[in-house]
Amino acid sequence: MQKNNITKRAFRQYRSYNPNYFPRAFLKILFDNIAPYFTLWMSSEIVTALYEGRARETVYALVGITLAGNLAVHVLGAILTRSADTQREILDNNEAAAFNAKTLSLDYDKLEDSDIRQHRRKIIENSWINYYGVQRMRLLIEQTFESAINIVFSLILFGEMLLLLIKAGMNLTSVLLLGALLAAMVFQFMARSFQSTKLADAWKAVGDFMLEENKLSGGYSVADMDNRVYRQQILLDRIDAHMNKSHQKVMRRQADTEFQTGVPITLAERASGLCSYLVVCLYCAMGAFPVGSVIKYVGYLGRLTGSIGSLLMIGRSFQDNEQFLAVYMDYFDIKNDMYQGSLAVEKRSDRQFEIQFRDVSFRYQGAEDYALKHINLNLNVGERLAVVGRNGSGKTTFIKLLCRLYDPTEGEVIMNDFNIRKYDYRQYLDLFSVVFQDYKLLAVPLGNNVASSDAWDVAKAERLLEEVGFGERYAQMPKKLDTSLYKDFDEDGVNVSGGEAQKIALARALYKDAPFIILDEPTAALDPIAEAEIYSRFDEIVGDKTAIYISHRLSSCRFCDKIAVFDQGEIVQVGTHEELLADPKGKYYELWNAQAQYYAKDAV
Repeated sequence: MQKNNITKRAFRQYRSYNPNYFPRAFLKILFDNIAPYFTLWMSSEIVTALYEGRARETVYALVGITLAGNLAVHVLGAILTRSADTQREILDNNEAAAFNAKTLSLDYDKLEDSDIRQHRRKIIENSWINYYGVQRMRLLIEQTFESAINIVFSLILFGEMLLLLIKAGMNLTSVLLLGALLAAMVFQFMARSFQSTKLADAWKAVGDFMLEENKLSGGYSVADMDNRVYRQQILLDRIDAHMNKSHQKVMRRQADTEFQTGVPITLAERASGLCSYLVVCLYCAMGAFPVGSVIKYVGYLGRLTGSIGSLLMIGRSFQDNEQFLAVYMDYFDIKNDMYQGSLAVEKRSDRQFEIQFRDVSFRYQGAEDYALKHINLNLNVGERLAVVGRNGSGKTTFIKLLCRLYDPTEGEVIMNDFNIRKYDYRQYLDLFSVVFQDYKLLAVPLGNNVASSDAWDVAKAERLLEEVGFGERYAQMPKKLDTSLYKDFDEDGVNVSGGEAQKIALARALYKDAPFIILDEPTAALDPIAEAEIYSRFDEIVGDKTAIYISHRLSSCRFCDKIAVFDQGEIVQVGTHEELLADPKGKYYELWNAQAQYYAKDAV
C-alpha cells in the first residue's frame, strides 16, 4: 500500500462510519476557538476604558456585555459539545462494528491464523495504549482545523497590530525583537518536529512491549486452581517482577524522551512569549495603541505562534501515524481465498441431501502432519452417524470440513453429485445446525439466543426449550423469552449454569430446523451416563433430520445407525455398535473396553 495515500484513504473510510460527525465537530471547534477572542477583546476594552478614565456607565456596560456574552458562549458551547460528543460516540460504535464485521467476514482459517490474530490485536492495542491509528488521525484532523482557525483570527489581529506599528515607525529595537520572535517560532517548530518523531518511536516501543506483556500475562491467573494447589505464587511473583522491571524500563525511556524533547519546546515558547510582550509593551509605551491592547495583542501573538508551531508539528504527526494507519487498513485489505460458490442450494422439504467424502485429506496451514488422511464416508438422508475416537483423532476437523469452514487439502466433498465448493457458501452453511464443544451464548434475551434473530416464534421456542429439558428453569423466569441471559447489559439478567446453557444451545440448534444437525461434544464436561441421556433425548427430537454425534465416549452413541471410528486422522472402522464390538482386534473394541469402567453393565 502506498503510504502517501494512506491517510486520505483511511479518512474516507473512517468518515463513512458517521458522516455527521466531522461537520458537528468542526462547528464546535470553530465556536470554541472564536469564544476566547471575544473575552480577550472585551478585556482589552475594559482595561483601556479604566486607564483612560471613561465614564462609569461605559465601564459597567462593557462588563455587562462581557458577562452576558460569556454566559451565551458557555450555553451554546455546551450544546455544541453535547451534539459533537453524541456523534463521536456513534462514530466510534460504527467503527468498532465495521472492524468486527470485517473479522467475522474472514474465512474461518484466517480467523484461526496466529499472524492475523496478532495483526488484529496490535490494531486494538495501538489504539488503547497510545491512540495511534484512526483515533490519532481524527484528533490530528481536529487539531489541524483548530490551529487553522487560530491562525486566521490571529493573523487578522496581527495585521492590525503591524499596521499600527508601521504607522508608529520601526526602529532597531523593534526590528530586533520581531526578528527574535520569528527565530523563536522557527526554533519551536523544529523542536516540535523533532519531538514528534522521537515520541512516535518511543510510543511504538511501548505498544510493542505491552503487546508482548499482555500475551505473557494472559498465560496465567493468580486465581487458577493449579496455582492455589501447587503454591506457585513464588513463580508468579518472579514473572511479575520480570514484567514490572521491563515495563518500568520501557515507560521510563518514553518519559525521558518526552522530557528531553520537551525542554527546547518550553524554552522556545517562553522566548516567543517574552518577545511578544516586549514588542507590544514597547509600542504601547510609544503610544501606538491603547494600554488595553497589551492584553489583546499579546494573547493573539501567543495563539499565533503556538498555532503555527502546532500546525507544522501536526503535519509531521500525520506522517508518524501513517505506519499505524497502514496496519489498520491492511487488515481491511485481507482477501478471502475460499471460493464462495454460485450454485443455489435446492430447497427441499424432504431434506434429501446426501454428502460424500471422497479421499479427503487435510493439513492445517503451517503444520507438517495431516490432521485427516484419505477420509471416505457417506452421510445418508435421515441417518444417525456417530463419530468417535480419542482426543486429537480428527473428529472436529472432520466437522469443520463437512460444514465447509475449511476446504480439503486433497480430495473433495460431494453433495447431491456436486462438489460443495460450487454451492453458494451462505446457502450451504444454512443446511447445518451445530452445537460445538465451545459453543457461546450471548448476553441478550433468551428468545434472541434460541432464535439467533431479532424476532422469534414464541410457541416454537418454548416448545423446544421444554423438549430439551429447560422447561423447569424457564417456568421460573418472570420475563420468559424476554429474560436477558447474564448481567453484562441488564442488571435483571439471569445467570445460567453450564448444564442449562447446554440445553439452550441444543434448543438453538433445533430452532434453526436445518437438514443436518451436529453435536460436537458439547456435553464433554458431563459424565458418560449423563451425556448418553442427553444424546438419547436429543435424538428423539431430531425427527427426520440427518444427525451427526461426535464424542470420544462410545456409550453415548450406541443408538446410532452407523459409527465411524477415527484414529490418528484416519477412519479405521465403520459399522454399527454390534458389528464393531464383534471385532476384538478393532479399535472400537479396544476403546470400548478401555472405557468399560464407566458403564460396566454394557462391557463385553
